[in-house]
Amino acid sequence: MARLSTGGWILLGVGLILAIALFIFLRGFVACWQLTSLPGLPPASCGVAAANPQTTPGVSINAEGTPIAPTISSAPQVQMPPPWDGASRVTILIIGLDYRDWLAAQESPEIQGPPRSDTMILLTIDPISKTAGMLSIPRDMWVNIPGFGYGKINTAYYLGEAYKLPGVGPGLAIKTVENFIGVPIQYYAQIDFGAFTQMIDEIGGLDIEVSETITLDPIGQHNTIYDLPPGNYHFDGAHVLAYARARYTEGGDVDRARRQQQVIFAIRDKILSLGMLPTLVAKAPALYQELSTGIHTNMSLDDAIKLGVLGMQIPQENIKKGVIDYTMMTIGVSPDGLDIFKPIPDKIRELRDEVFGGGALSPMASGDLTTLLRDEGARVAVLNAGSGIPGLAQSAADFLTSQGMNVVVIGNPIEHPEFPISYYADGYTTVVDYSGKPYALRYLMSLMGLGSGQIQLKYTPNASADVVIFLRG
Repeated sequence: MARLSTGGWILLGVGLILAIALFIFLRGFVACWQLTSLPGLPPASCGVAAANPQTTPGVSINAEGTPIAPTISSAPQVQMPPPWDGASRVTILIIGLDYRDWLAAQESPEIQGPPRSDTMILLTIDPISKTAGMLSIPRDMWVNIPGFGYGKINTAYYLGEAYKLPGVGPGLAIKTVENFIGVPIQYYAQIDFGAFTQMIDEIGGLDIEVSETITLDPIGQHNTIYDLPPGNYHFDGAHVLAYARARYTEGGDVDRARRQQQVIFAIRDKILSLGMLPTLVAKAPALYQELSTGIHTNMSLDDAIKLGVLGMQIPQENIKKGVIDYTMMTIGVSPDGLDIFKPIPDKIRELRDEVFGGGALSPMASGDLTTLLRDEGARVAVLNAGSGIPGLAQSAADFLTSQGMNVVVIGNPIEHPEFPISYYADGYTTVVDYSGKPYALRYLMSLMGLGSGQIQLKYTPNASADVVIFLRG
């Protein structure tokens, strides 16, 4: 048996936990992902095709069904994120590619085209409070995709790949989710489904409680589609994967997201159970090889180790779970006739604040709102954007300052072009959140009587203000 280095043994222990925990979020698959220093760039032989690529705003399709990208001949090389300092909150975007696109590539390899994403999950870890959270985002959410206008969130990965943008598919997916949710994202991860199922088998499968009748469709040869009644079951890797992928229940994708989170905790409990570690160590070389070839991420080895160790120290009761469900969105139809989910911004912000702020787990959550926003220290810009009232920006800024807010910019949009005027709610006062400051937003909404249509999330890490108020009549 080959002998691993010290770093290899550590990676095995924490990487296995990370890999399994991350992968179970995924409904889609790719043929081969690799750890690489070029985020989003799988080997040329690992291309995934789409049998019937959708016509997407901003993308032209040629006669062969291939997206016609701009005159960029190759994907630009992207710098790895800076090393994690061990103290800052870390957020990872888990991306699953559309299984239908993957299957089309297997059946018609001559048809080339980038895949869409089918699952997007945010995993966040706070090393100071020893808390974590996970937030599931529906694939049909109608959002603003930077540079392309509004579209389904699952097309962001597709557009990044087709246009070979910086960071390609993962890069544009990260920017889109950052803008939509309003939090910074440092890393992304994709994990091969074959390695996942084998690792589940290596740890002896999982015990799963099925709460309702569900249709399972295991992948692979000799698979059989069947209905599974409620009960307690012991699943092998293929059936764990099928359980996590299934969505044909009354709750559809929302139910699927909750089942995935159920499986994550079952995996975590199994790996951390007494007696499992010796089993993993005994199988270290084979499992290590699977991890090194089955993960595609922009996370460095050192950061993966540190985050893995931290993750094992967080008790289950300190892990928040969130799913954007049907109470937080409405069902609609896009201009080109597609079924979509339209977000209800204030509902989604509440869920985001609970998952990322920690809710009752947060040390700040017990204070009154005025104290919380002062501690948050949000930098506020107040701009008179056509209210017709001279001096309104100064008067509003003076009042906000007296309430403890940190006003750093006063004026109008012409004087401050670094803050593009928002017509998100034309004719009404609008607040734009550039960096995810939940208490400042909550305070301003209460103070000014703002509705959800008057709040816009536009994550911009280098902005000179965290929150910008556009005052109108």
